[in-house]
Amino acid sequence: MEIVYLGSGEFGIKSLGALAGSSHSLGFVVTGLPHPAGRGRKARPTPVACWASTNSIPFVETDNANASEIIGKVADYEPDLIVVIAFGQKIGNELINLPPKGAINVHASLLPKYRGAAPINWAIINGETETGISIIELAEKMDTGKILAQAETDITPDETAGQLHDRLAKMAAPLLLQTIDKIAAGTAVYTEQDHSKATLAPKLKKSDGFLDFNEPAESLRRKILGFWPWPGASVIYVSKKTAKSQRVTIAEACVVENSSLVGLPAGTLDENLNVICGQDALKIAKIKPAGGSLMDFTAFVNGWRTGPGDFFKKIES
Repeated sequence: MEIVYLGSGEFGIKSLGALAGSSHSLGFVVTGLPHPAGRGRKARPTPVACWASTNSIPFVETDNANASEIIGKVADYEPDLIVVIAFGQKIGNELINLPPKGAINVHASLLPKYRGAAPINWAIINGETETGISIIELAEKMDTGKILAQAETDITPDETAGQLHDRLAKMAAPLLLQTIDKIAAGTAVYTEQDHSKATLAPKLKKSDGFLDFNEPAESLRRKILGFWPWPGASVIYVSKKTAKSQRVTIAEACVVENSSLVGLPAGTLDENLNVICGQDALKIAKIKPAGGSLMDFTAFVNGWRTGPGDFFKKIES
């Protein structure tokens, strides 16, 4: 089949490679506009644009895939099927209905759970023990289309959102090819979602990562995993001796139950340099100072001469 791909994010790169190496023809790619990134905020092409350029696949960059000129470009390739992965743009019915086989989407959750832009993050934050990949028929309402295929996987106890993202991206590629083969053969089964069981995974904001140590330690531990590498679980570290402060991102921590100094205010470092929380405490393993590199917490402690009574306070959004 002739396929047109719509996507921008890194999540779809493994699937793009699988499509390019398959018996189907990947004729054209639609991706988002270059966006500012890095310290210099220089505009960079999307990962998909970089992939298409490297692999000599024709592509167009746009912030509106539903514009008439974009639809016209897609129509010129006479696709049998449109594949959408991590695109970040709402796709209208004119584009969905253009190919005879319609359009399909790869989503990083076991739908109907975690509909939305950040299913990987919210699954970890909410303490889910399993997740997976869903391949669905694209519908006008986000993530509500009929299911063609699903694959499940466990979420390991210390897995970050970044690590789970990469695992699911690898899982998606063979499942996508199997599904496309079934669509081509006319054997694909389209199953309606149980919409009564739907949950949401809204797009993350930078402020979502601002930690509040009045929360239980286990909840904070899951947020640290679920917000890494973006937006990052961030707080302000304050030295009791010098009153100097430093914005930091906590990248790894474990729960310490029944801290010996439970009378200390939340956010305070106890005699073992564990952080008092609303319930239990957190032992920080890795931390990243703003503008600096990821480091072991012991290196941070040595550099800042951190001691009991130092504390972390919430960033005001």
